[in-house]
Amino acid sequence: MSRRVYDNTRRAEQARLTRRRILDAARDLLIGRGPAVTMREVAAHADVSVETVRKVFGTKAALIKDVYDVTLAGDDEPIPMIDRPELRAVFTATGPEDKVARYAHAARLIGERVGPLLATLLAGARGGDPDLIRFRETTNRERMAGAGAIVNHLAGSGGLRAGLDPGKASDVVWTLISPEVFDLLVSDRGWSPEDYERWLARALTDALVTR
Repeated sequence: MSRRVYDNTRRAEQARLTRRRILDAARDLLIGRGPAVTMREVAAHADVSVETVRKVFGTKAALIKDVYDVTLAGDDEPIPMIDRPELRAVFTATGPEDKVARYAHAARLIGERVGPLLATLLAGARGGDPDLIRFRETTNRERMAGAGAIVNHLAGSGGLRAGLDPGKASDVVWTLISPEVFDLLVSDRGWSPEDYERWLARALTDALVTR
């Protein structure tokens, strides 16, 4: 390896570590203190300058979205959610009920990862913060895309109930896997994540699957 290649590789790794440190600091502060946290506070918690935070993320809104995306995925690897093992398992499962059960498992894992963060961010959206309102709109669209993907897959593999409108089916999935439902059942009602997963698998099967 040449000196230039070594230096470039080292700088890239340092930049990634710095970015991850900022993301971890921001997530800790957002969960612990809410969305009113400032870029300066994030910088101090990450032990970097405010200029570094702004250079890496640009705006607080972009930082919050990146915190959410990394928390959703579970790491900062550039792998789309659709290509991650828990969702690939849905598309490689053999029967429709197995596909739905694996989808419920993936939804549970995601709920466990993002639940505490989303609770505070959605509270900020309900409080009228314009950045968080846009964040909620974006994540709602992304969740709808995921809901549409599983409905289309079931339809294409013959597992979607005959006569069921795909658009309305997507609306049902979008609602059942919403973070609000996860939070209500797990945080408010004291269900275990396993209880939630079993309930979601049954609800999705009853709503979608050919019998």
